[in-house]
Amino acid sequence: MFRHLHTRPSGLNPEEAQERRMRYGPNRLPDPTGRSGLAMLAGQVVNLPVGLLGISAVVSVATGGVVDAFVIGGVVLTNTAIGFFTERQAERVIASLGSYVPRDSTVVRSARSQQVAVEDIVPGDVVHLHPGSHVPADLRLFKTRHLSIDESALTGESMPVAKHVRVLAQEDLPLAERRNMAYMGTLVTGGDARAIAVGSGLGTELGRIQSMVTATEAPETQMERQLGTLGTQLALLSGAVCVGVFAVGLLRGQGLIPMLKSAVSLAVAAVPEGLPAVATTTLALGINNMRRHRVAVRQLDAVESLGAVQVLCLDKTGTLTENRMTVTSAHVAGQRLSVAGSGLEGEETVVDLTERPALRRLMEIATLCSETELKGAQDAPVLDGSPTENALVRLALKAGIDVPGLRRRYPRLSLRHRAEGRPYVYSVHRDEPGSLLAIKGSPAEVLARCDRQHGRDGLMPMEDDTRQRLLRENEWMAGNALRVLGVAYGEFPDSRNPKPERLVWAGMVGMVDPLRSGMRELMQRYHGAGIETVMLTGDQGATAAAIGRELGLSNGRPLNILEAARVEDMDPLLLAGLVKNTHVFARVSPAHKLKIVQALQAGGRIVAMTGDGINDGPALKAADVGVAMGSSGTDVARSVADVVLEDDNLHTMGEAISQGRSIHDNIRKTIHFLLATNFTEIEVMLAGLALGRGAPLNPMQLLWINLISDIFPGLALSMEPPERDVLKRPPRARDESIIRREDLIRMGIESGVISAGTLASYAYALGRYGQGPHASTQTFTTLTVAQLLHAIVCRSESRGLFNPGSRPRNPRLQLALGVSLAAQLAAGMIPGIRRLLGTTPLGPVDLAVAAAGALLPLGINEAAKLRRGRGADRQGPNTEAET
Repeated sequence: MFRHLHTRPSGLNPEEAQERRMRYGPNRLPDPTGRSGLAMLAGQVVNLPVGLLGISAVVSVATGGVVDAFVIGGVVLTNTAIGFFTERQAERVIASLGSYVPRDSTVVRSARSQQVAVEDIVPGDVVHLHPGSHVPADLRLFKTRHLSIDESALTGESMPVAKHVRVLAQEDLPLAERRNMAYMGTLVTGGDARAIAVGSGLGTELGRIQSMVTATEAPETQMERQLGTLGTQLALLSGAVCVGVFAVGLLRGQGLIPMLKSAVSLAVAAVPEGLPAVATTTLALGINNMRRHRVAVRQLDAVESLGAVQVLCLDKTGTLTENRMTVTSAHVAGQRLSVAGSGLEGEETVVDLTERPALRRLMEIATLCSETELKGAQDAPVLDGSPTENALVRLALKAGIDVPGLRRRYPRLSLRHRAEGRPYVYSVHRDEPGSLLAIKGSPAEVLARCDRQHGRDGLMPMEDDTRQRLLRENEWMAGNALRVLGVAYGEFPDSRNPKPERLVWAGMVGMVDPLRSGMRELMQRYHGAGIETVMLTGDQGATAAAIGRELGLSNGRPLNILEAARVEDMDPLLLAGLVKNTHVFARVSPAHKLKIVQALQAGGRIVAMTGDGINDGPALKAADVGVAMGSSGTDVARSVADVVLEDDNLHTMGEAISQGRSIHDNIRKTIHFLLATNFTEIEVMLAGLALGRGAPLNPMQLLWINLISDIFPGLALSMEPPERDVLKRPPRARDESIIRREDLIRMGIESGVISAGTLASYAYALGRYGQGPHASTQTFTTLTVAQLLHAIVCRSESRGLFNPGSRPRNPRLQLALGVSLAAQLAAGMIPGIRRLLGTTPLGPVDLAVAAAGALLPLGINEAAKLRRGRGADRQGPNTEAET
């Protein structure tokens, strides 16, 4: 391969790299093009509802209603413009949710490792891979050490793949079986490697896939699909009803042309042409609102899923805790010690390291088996490493150990990280003429590799009763919510590559990672929202149980803990049943986290998973909603998550769930308003014709109602702020329809009440003035105002004017109603609009009757909420008043 690509293990020189970049071009994939403006415009007009409106316009022209046709065109243009601009805004939001692209990668050039921009990598470059790095190009591996790569972006397989350098003799192997290759866009989850770049840019597997796709469609969510289907069904239903109205009119002796015009106008009024834009608008507004709360949403589907989350899986370290470890105790040579301001203390006095060689040895070994680097001034060094290792080195420095001198005395030869099935880390150091092995990790696992211990009087055999006492001490420390590490070492005079066997037990250290402020109260808030909380941690069972109790994860029930090792070979169906009532999973690995998330999903739950580390990547990707920490989280976690908490504040997750629920609620409120008001127009027209009194409304009045009462109040309802009790309700079911049976019943009742008030006003006008423009104006005024006021009813299912409770203010709705009512008032005062609509001025008594016909339905429909409001109070009382 080196010969084929004319390169060498020491890498290309700068001149060669520059020449190849000019030959092959930059190592990047072209940005996918979103939907064009023309495509978005076509999407607004090429659908069944708008098709019916077009037919209506043609019929209007054919029957002499040129003005009607112009008005129908105006309705279509208005809705199309609103839909187009809101969808274009949503498209921009979606485009900004692009996946993480690494900027730099480590390559070897002229025998020196250096960071170069990913787009400058060329075929023949020698690339260094390490945990957490993205594979920057297609690579042939030639040196690996425990390398594993997450290739789910290409293969769909969620488990990381172990890699090697051996030649594969078989040709045309599936991509998932090419174990000596690493592909662009995949993630290194463990180990490290050296590899040669064999493909870049569009010459990679990822590039070939993208070259087959010339444009990327914005994802259509489940809600959008439901609304599209609903819009088509309602358009067909409205068309059928309008045909029925036309037929009834003819049977009652009405003229053919007038009835044809009325049926066409009713079709325009009844078709919910604004429905498809509702979801797009609301989702885009919701994403922008979440950003103001420092919650970045990377996947549009996640907005819907957030509101339906039933189980929240919480990674402990860095999410529930501050990821700031502090050593608080140790157990050495049979004695329990605690950390004080001046060092380690025994039962009464401060321990002097010169008098305790076993303690000194423990701290030296823990310091050697560490990747923490000391930077800055020698008298006040800055520690650069993981929180756990920093805590151990900090303790050694506090005790007076010369850490730099110790490391010069025992230079490190190799380091083996924790890995799947290996819950410890060990390093090998030069100790002439042989080597020293230092190990730390799970106390039980480290103790199992020891046959001696460092006692008060020197080295002693490890007896069985001593072993049991140490295990009990480990349980005691873990039961006090400490993370416990066992420390051991081995001296091997004749080997530079020893194995962690037949070691000397040095002792245990206990440390604590403080919980973030307000975590217990936050868990109670989630429980109040009907969300179960589950903690996943690498800690042993006793430590995990203590933290679980401190957090109140079980919500007052007995705390159930499961050691993750038990899920290894468990039947998936059995595991799905077992995880339902488990609150804490201890000793978890990345594979365990993934299995746990998938088992919860198999039980029909909608699962959110939080995390910040490389090892959280597979579970974050598999969860319905993956939530990564934005500040302390790794690039791997952020690149696969659906939601990123930019400030690492888990409290904002509650805000995100609240917004997700509110978005779903607002779409339902808008649909409720549009359908209920459209039903009233059909009912009023059908009732008037059935009674033989002619059409209560003329075609232009129907078109005006559709234009004034639908658009602005509907958009304002889609921007309702979250109700204050939104997190006191249980999450909705996964398969719940956007419109439920009980919603349709309520819409039918409410529209019937509005229709009754309008028809009563119509009957008054018929009795006083007879059939004609005056009666039509009376009906027109009553119905328009009643529909506008019905937006107030649609703000909440259970809260209303008579029991405001948890309903917040919505200034946008107040503005929309004010503008629409002003337009209606202008329609009765401006002569030109009156002529167009065929209306006449109304007297004071007429206006009072119209007001009564509009206000009484509002009062009746609001009063109906009292019963629902009392039911809501029984489920979760809320005494907050409307503000």
